Amino acid sequence: MGRDISEQDFSADDYEKFNHRIHDQLDTLNRVMNKADFGSGELYIGAELEIYLMNDQQQVSPVNIELLALLDDEQFQAELNKYNIELNLQAVKARGKPFSKLAQEIITKFVHLNTESAKLGAKPVAIGILPTLKEQHLSNEYMTELGRYKLLARELSKLRGQPFHIKIEGDEPVDFYTSEVCAEGANTSFQVHLMTAKDKFADIFNAAQLTLPMSLAIAANSGVLLGKCAWDETRVALFKQSTDNRTPDCNNWHEPARVTFGHGWVRKGAWELFSETVNLYQPIMPQLFPDKQVNAGENPELAELDFHMGTTWPWNRPIYSPAGKGHVRIEFRALPAGPTALDMVANAAFTIGMAVGLSDRIEQYLSRIPFQFANYNFYRAAKNGLDATILWPQNYQNKPVEVPIRNVIDDMLVVANDGLTTLGVDRDEREKYLKIIQKRLSVGVTGGSWAKQTLRQLRKSLPNDKACEKMLAMYYQNQLSGHPISEWEQCWR
Repeated sequence: MGRDISEQDFSADDYEKFNHRIHDQLDTLNRVMNKADFGSGELYIGAELEIYLMNDQQQVSPVNIELLALLDDEQFQAELNKYNIELNLQAVKARGKPFSKLAQEIITKFVHLNTESAKLGAKPVAIGILPTLKEQHLSNEYMTELGRYKLLARELSKLRGQPFHIKIEGDEPVDFYTSEVCAEGANTSFQVHLMTAKDKFADIFNAAQLTLPMSLAIAANSGVLLGKCAWDETRVALFKQSTDNRTPDCNNWHEPARVTFGHGWVRKGAWELFSETVNLYQPIMPQLFPDKQVNAGENPELAELDFHMGTTWPWNRPIYSPAGKGHVRIEFRALPAGPTALDMVANAAFTIGMAVGLSDRIEQYLSRIPFQFANYNFYRAAKNGLDATILWPQNYQNKPVEVPIRNVIDDMLVVANDGLTTLGVDRDEREKYLKIIQKRLSVGVTGGSWAKQTLRQLRKSLPNDKACEKMLAMYYQNQLSGHPISEWEQCWR
């Protein structure tokens, strides 16, 4: 979805040609991935950070296009809504100190971002959902004026044929209808990429799926939506419902959602996930790109297949790159933005470490945890954060049993350390970032729970809208300090 395309109408012939291309490119991808040297290069880690823009009153500041002109930096890109931008970080070698390099670049870029955004009366803030967001900010009035976003909104709404129903249960339920896709833009994330060897992909991807609930619970940072205390990681529910083009109760089969945890364990490798996307999801924007001549020894771009993959949003997604000898990587999409650079890269280290560390033993788990149990665990973690219980296998038990997710996270710290060791991450680097996770676990506070607890405390003396503004101002000052969330003041205690 990062490609520049113009707003246009599509014909039946466009859909037919596009569909033929993605199926043909799927076959091409299979041949490319079977080349002996495919994915044989050194492993890298990368990340993308989506950022909110707010004004001095802690309300959204819809100035992303003007800000991008001031920044004059290709690493910053527009996002769906005018009050969001994205920072694409430089990929770093997995060996050595990758997470410190990512953290330093985030901090350096934020210094520049703060300076330029101040000229527009705006402030950048990394948080999963802005607590002061209002329903009016989810309208097309706030959509970025780019063709790809207009097309996405139009085509998803056309397929849906009726308003999107946002209904999120909890202590303070959220329930509203919207005819526009801008609610999807309310979600901002820290998307982490890990290159894998092609013969390791299936095991690492399955381990990533299995351990995703632990990543989500410890990283939660989206506790407030429209002024209401919702899930600890409300993005999971909001993102799924705000892009759900399925019309309820009109199909005899269970059509898959475009935002999904997945459809089952990977059996052999990355290619089956590309095939799954091509064969389960109809194209929504059949944009045809010019054919590029590929020199001998080069890998093809596969532009239409890449574009189609970008119109589905699994929480873990395979990415194909033709660069160099070519590679596949896993995009971890569930981690929220914020609270601080140290928190985000610690989340990345823990997430990647668990996936790699558990991969050698993943077969022992897959026979004990059906895929639907992993899916159940994911949504439990999103709703309840560190207070969640999940289904997890125990010694001498005939089936997985409910256990506190905190206990599993504690066990996974050792697994994550093993995984980072396998990748060649330096010992002091591993210890630094896993200690941040360990401290957060011992304190028992994430960004999501901190926001909800702080808001409830402030409501005792302020109206809800003012309490949201005050809480967000406190969050912003804490974010500027750079100290991890585990060290923030807890005003409710």
